[in-house]
Amino acid sequence: MKNLYFLLFLIPIISFAQQEATTPDGRKILLYQDGTWKPAAPAESSTDLHPVSIAHLELPRTNPKDQIITHQAYTLSFNKTYHIANWVAYELTADKTVAVVKRSNKFVPDPLLTSCSISNADYKGSGYDKGHLAPSADMCFSYQTMVESFYLSNMAPQNPSFNRGIWSKLEAQVRQWAVDDKAVYVVTGTVLTKGLPTIGSDGITVPALFYKVILDYTEPDIKGIAFIMPNEGSQEPLQHYAVTIDSVETVTGTDFFDQLPDDQEKTIESMVDISKWRWTSTKKNEE
Repeated sequence: MKNLYFLLFLIPIISFAQQEATTPDGRKILLYQDGTWKPAAPAESSTDLHPVSIAHLELPRTNPKDQIITHQAYTLSFNKTYHIANWVAYELTADKTVAVVKRSNKFVPDPLLTSCSISNADYKGSGYDKGHLAPSADMCFSYQTMVESFYLSNMAPQNPSFNRGIWSKLEAQVRQWAVDDKAVYVVTGTVLTKGLPTIGSDGITVPALFYKVILDYTEPDIKGIAFIMPNEGSQEPLQHYAVTIDSVETVTGTDFFDQLPDDQEKTIESMVDISKWRWTSTKKNEE
């Protein structure tokens, strides 16, 4: 499971310090021993891209069967079949990472959720944490946004070692990127398939995989990156789980950032270069 994203290439590879490989669509990439990769010879540099003004750029293409809920700081797509969110999406700016209110820890039903009921009782005795999709530390800039971050529609059953470990590290890293790059678009979601276990009387699905998709749409270096992580504890570095946005689209069927100009969407979503991101985080940015 830790090497999940290698399956996306479907290429048997022996990993050395640096190994060139070819993806099924013919692109050359460089693979590193820690499991990360970058394009060997990208056709177009992301520095050649220029942002255009797009309203609600963070929202993926929605499924009409799902309930779309818009809160003050984030939008959520709720899956009526699996009784859990497909994704939450929002723009995180540097100023929003500065805590104005304290974490509430008060988990409450979402008043706008009409497709099913979810309660704290569903999680009681399950062995799973109520894991945030939109982290409370991303929503600490007002009382209302903090309240909304604890809506149960924004929760997913997460293994405690995952929620409090590598998932928390990824959340902190994304906040640091919001500071570094002034603003990022974030989509966090679940990979939902038939046969997954459920918890509670409301039948909340327990995802085996979670993902985050991040877009830096500000100059001078427009770029995108994504992560797919198993719902389990891990001591691997975050870079180990880095994948292209296209890879997440493949496993979820969700179309991200479809409002981008076609050439930009193709370039940003088909490439990931970990060297373009600063891999540090600070203690104050942890949830």
